[in-house]
Amino acid sequence: MQVSNNVTWVDHPLVQHKLTILRNERTSSKDFRQLVSEIATLMCYEATRDLPLKEVEVKTPVAMARTKVIAGRKLAFVPILRAGLGMVDGMLTLVPGAKIGHIGLYRDPETLKPVEYYCKLPHDMSERDCIVLDPMLATGGSAIDAITQIKKRSPRSIKFMCIIAAPEGLKALTEAHPDVPVYCANIDERLNDHGYIVPGLGDAGDRIFGTL
Repeated sequence: MQVSNNVTWVDHPLVQHKLTILRNERTSSKDFRQLVSEIATLMCYEATRDLPLKEVEVKTPVAMARTKVIAGRKLAFVPILRAGLGMVDGMLTLVPGAKIGHIGLYRDPETLKPVEYYCKLPHDMSERDCIVLDPMLATGGSAIDAITQIKKRSPRSIKFMCIIAAPEGLKALTEAHPDVPVYCANIDERLNDHGYIVPGLGDAGDRIFGTL
């Protein structure tokens, strides 16, 4: 469902069902990881809907068929470390030939601002369409910084995909990068005083990797 020109809420029933289990504090790390991956796969389907196609001929066991393939577009998936790693395998399920970059950011507990500590992207980013991955869009600082770094490599296009977004983060991201479409599975109520999404699902990185 299109929320605005820049924001798409992926409200498919399977996504929403899995998101409910993901939120539950009793969901184990093993199940949490699996659900994050499955949701990413389902959201990837929506985020790649606009990939261009071209016609080709294929010989079936019966006859020649005129059919379609993706028209030579190359994809790059860039998870924001560490929680974004949980979405990578789900994306690769649908696009196994994509290249993977990594951007390492952490949030300063005092200022809530992102601090970058690592950035490694494919050398041919200028030939690729990029999807940035992070399960949570809270203040928007990490997403804004990651996209700013990626833009320096001049990719063909950039999209941002998260599972849960806060209104504050969406506003900040779409104002900072109005040319970047955002895909999310839900827009939650607000941020609390510690910068956590309410009701959210807690710290996605801790729940993925079992470091609670």
